[in-house]
Amino acid sequence: MVFHSRLEQAPQWRQQLLAQRNELRGGSFRDATMGICALIAAADGAIDPAGRTRVAQLIGADTALQHFPTDELRNLFEDNCTRITLDPAFGRAYVMAQIAEATGNAVEARAAVQLGIMIGKVGGDLDAQKIAAVRDVCRALRLDPQEFGL
Repeated sequence: MVFHSRLEQAPQWRQQLLAQRNELRGGSFRDATMGICALIAAADGAIDPAGRTRVAQLIGADTALQHFPTDELRNLFEDNCTRITLDPAFGRAYVMAQIAEATGNAVEARAAVQLGIMIGKVGGDLDAQKIAAVRDVCRALRLDPQEFGL
C-alpha cells in the first residue's frame, strides 16, 4: 500500500522537519499541527483517554515543536479534543478553520501534515477513518494527499 511505503519515509520526514525547524515557528504551523493531531485522535468518533495522554506527551517531547512552550501545545491539543468531543460538528469545523490558517505557507502546511501523521501513527497504524481525516486536512491546506501516500 502506498501509504505504508510513505510511512517508511517518516525518518526522512523527521530530518526534513528538523532542518526546517527555524522556519516552523509561526502560530499557524503550531495551530495546524495541534488541530491535525486532535482530528486524527478523534477520527473514529471517540478519543481514547490513554491515546489522548500519549499524544499529549509526544507533542511535548517532539523536537520539531521545541520552539513552542510545551504547556501551550498541550493546552491547544486538549482544547481541540474537548471541542470535538463536546460538539463533534462544531468542534471539527473550528479545528479545520485553525488548520486552514496554514494554507498560505506551503512549508508549514506540509510540515504540519507530516508531523500530524507521525504523531498519530505512534498509537498504531492509521485506520481508514484516520486516513480520511488526513485527506480532509490535505484538501483544506490545498495539498495533494498522494504526496503523503494517501
